[in-house]
Parts: sequence; structure tokens; C-alpha cells
Amino acid sequence: MSNPSLSATHDSAHHDASSQTTAGFWVYLMSDCLIFAVLFATFGVLVGNTADGPAGRDIFSLPYVAGETALLLLSSFTFGAGMLSARAGRRGPLLAWLVTTALLGAAFVGMELHEFAALVHDGAGPGVSAFLSAYFTLVGTHGLHVTLGILWLGVMLHQAWHYGLDEVVLRRLACLSMFWHFLDLIWICVFTFVYLRAFL
Repeated sequence: MSNPSLSATHDSAHHDASSQTTAGFWVYLMSDCLIFAVLFATFGVLVGNTADGPAGRDIFSLPYVAGETALLLLSSFTFGAGMLSARAGRRGPLLAWLVTTALLGAAFVGMELHEFAALVHDGAGPGVSAFLSAYFTLVGTHGLHVTLGILWLGVMLHQAWHYGLDEVVLRRLACLSMFWHFLDLIWICVFTFVYLRAFL
């Protein structure tokens, strides 16, 4: 016969652990916001310091970056669909959506690396001017975060496949969901503040 008081204590402990994990992850996201705020501020100060090198208008391709943006926005949609599947207890569709999200994220990172390589090849590397140093640092930091997100997606694919959709896995998926959508929001700011601004 189960003890109601012990069961209530157990449920309360699980609820407290979940709340602490979520709150702790929000603190992490806020610290990441501060990092990106500093990088955006630095870029804003240095954007005009081209040292007689190329400016953004000279080296950016809006259609190319729009393609990157579309990939990341689509990955947010697929992740959202995956979370709906997870909450419905549908592991198969969740795994398919997570794989799709990872592939879209990898395509985004691949396009970004190609863009960086092309700029360096054309003599517009990070050492050419303060503007380019700030650009590579800001966009590269975002790309690094997306790469870490893809690795995290791989970990969650493994956990969802082997352990099912228990409370711990769902909580970790929820944290990853916040992280992924946060990166999407940051990229919209990058697209607007770095790329669109160069042509205004």
C-alpha cells in the first residue's frame, strides 16, 4: 500500500527539480543575451571602421543571407512541430522532426562557413579592418551556438530513442527548444542589424 504523504513528497521534489532546471536555463539564456548585446554594441561602434577595406555593401549578398535565414526560420518551425509530437507522446514523429531540424541547422552552418571562406578568399578576412573583426566575431559566435545546438539535438535524439519520452527527456527537450528559438531570434537581429543595415 502506497503512502500518500511519501507520494506527495516525491511529486513535489520532481516539480521543484523541474522548476529549478527551467529557472536555471532562463538565467543562462539571459547571460547569453548579455554576450550578444555586447557583440552587437561592438559591431555598431566599429561598423564604419573599414580601414579603406570593403564595407558591408561591398561584400554581403542579401539573397544568399536570405537563404540562410529561411533555413533557420524553417528549423524553428520543425522544432516546434517536434515539441508538439513530444507532448502528445509520439516518439516516431518527434525523432523525424528533430533529424529534420538538425539537417536544416547543419545546412545553415555550412552556408555560413562557405560565406566566411569566400570572404577570406576575396581578401576580406577578420584581420583587414575593425569592421570585419566585429562582423566575424558576432556572426561566428552565433554560428558556434547553432553548432552546439546541433550537437545537443544529437544527444536528445539518442535519449528520446533509448529512454522514451519520460519527464526528464521532455524537460531537456523544452530547454533545447528555448535555446533553439533564442538562436532564431538572435539571427533575425543579425540579419537586420548587420546585413540589411548595410544596404540602407
